[in-house]
Amino acid sequence: MSSDPAFDACSKAKRQYDSGNIEGAVNTLEDYLKTDPHNCKVRLQLAQHILYGLKDEKYGLMQLDAVMDIDPDYVDGLKAQISYLAENKKYNKETNEKFQRLLELEPTSDIYNTYARFLRNQMIDFPKAQEYYEKAIAMNPNKFEYHQNYAALLLNDIKDYQKAKEELEILMELKPGDWKIKDNYNRLLREKFDKNGNVKKSRFSFLKR
Repeated sequence: MSSDPAFDACSKAKRQYDSGNIEGAVNTLEDYLKTDPHNCKVRLQLAQHILYGLKDEKYGLMQLDAVMDIDPDYVDGLKAQISYLAENKKYNKETNEKFQRLLELEPTSDIYNTYARFLRNQMIDFPKAQEYYEKAIAMNPNKFEYHQNYAALLLNDIKDYQKAKEELEILMELKPGDWKIKDNYNRLLREKFDKNGNVKKSRFSFLKR
């Protein structure tokens, strides 16, 4: 028998959850927490089973709040909150605040990239998304995913075709055999650049202020 009751409870609950016995998994963790209420790891697993298994948002978020009350610097709990809240735009303000806290605790390139995606897709804040994609790339310049996400933002939202061209060139260097990138690059040159390699001027540019 294991000498770690918390591990045993989590393992049993996972087996129950994976077999479809979601209520059993929740009961197992709730029973354990009666004896160890400040165990953040166990309470986090309970919250996830409630949110994604029982689909009980109110009770699940309450458990995540309890985790963060116990340990305000618990990164895994903060990530779990963000992961759930970021799916619904009604939580945008709260999610954005939690991202700011997470960036203080764990300022990694992956977090910058994830935050940039949230800013683009949920907040529709393209300039801010650009700022954080650039921070992610500065920290990890050879990560294909970061350049791919940034290129999509530049092409589709910011419309900065010169920078998009540069990002696509980097992507072709990182993944020479990817024909989709090459196809997008050629299409960009064909549609947005003149024969001298300069970005075509909009025919209505004289109207811009």
